[in-house]
Amino acid sequence: MLFFEEKRREVMSHIEKFMLEKMHEYLKPIDTIWQPSDFLPDSSRDTFFSEIKEMQESAQGLSYDLIAVLIGDTITEEALPTYESWLTMVEGISKDEEGGWMKWTRHWTSEENRHGDLLNKYLYLSGRVNMRMMEVSTQYLISDGFDIGTGHDPYRNFIYTSFQELATNVSHRRVASQAKKDGDTLLSKMCGVIASDEARHAKAYKYFIEKIFEVDPNEAMVAFEDMMRKKIVMPAHFLREVGLKLGQTFGHFTDAAQRLGIYTAIDYVDILKELIEDWHIESIADLNETGEKARDYIMNLPNRLLRVAERMKNPMLEYKFSWING
Repeated sequence: MLFFEEKRREVMSHIEKFMLEKMHEYLKPIDTIWQPSDFLPDSSRDTFFSEIKEMQESAQGLSYDLIAVLIGDTITEEALPTYESWLTMVEGISKDEEGGWMKWTRHWTSEENRHGDLLNKYLYLSGRVNMRMMEVSTQYLISDGFDIGTGHDPYRNFIYTSFQELATNVSHRRVASQAKKDGDTLLSKMCGVIASDEARHAKAYKYFIEKIFEVDPNEAMVAFEDMMRKKIVMPAHFLREVGLKLGQTFGHFTDAAQRLGIYTAIDYVDILKELIEDWHIESIADLNETGEKARDYIMNLPNRLLRVAERMKNPMLEYKFSWING
């Protein structure tokens, strides 16, 4: 176990220099990147209340399912303290308070923090949301924590973040598209810029894993296989509302997303395919027997999952969320 942890720390130290070289490509300067106030009504202007009225009129055109998905996305974005504390415990990050990996984690967190701030304020001003019920769910998600099967292993954690950032990009991008169709161009712009952030962050974590595959292909392959056997569980899996147990809200949330085509089982397969291609899984050399078996499982998995996804029926059961007014 000690050898395992020491090897992970050595690999993280090795790829740290590559991360620092690329960090400016994956994270934007704080002084120039967008902030929530760039999109929201300015309370110091005389037009503040009329702009809010316009926002609320546009928000009335959003479908019930879209509001539900947007709230779920917002809650998971606002649970950022959980994600930051989780990453600071990863081997190779936790041991150096002033090191490059801690610098990455703080800057990544600061960019992500804007997402929940923006969406929360939008939902508050929209008039469509029972904010107290939503805030209770947010506090539950942070206080409950979440076990995604990664432990303190950087390989598994960065595989997870690669997948998760790609998934959030899909979700925010599709919400942006649907909001535009429903006549809310402001929400469409908001979700569009958030999706762009997620795409950059996904490139970063995919790059980190690519460098890990170069120096420790067998262990990286086994970690990838292990995460896919467990299935990548999104933070929203642990959503709950007042009076419900941990994760009971998740099924209703995913049903809404599936009905709208915001994030589906097919998207899960497409993300897996993208990671297999970007990490050159098929052509990685020098694998031992365990690594080869892990690769075989990964390469065969998309077709297996696709067959299951194609048999899934679009969920029709409607559910009334405590988050949504009326």
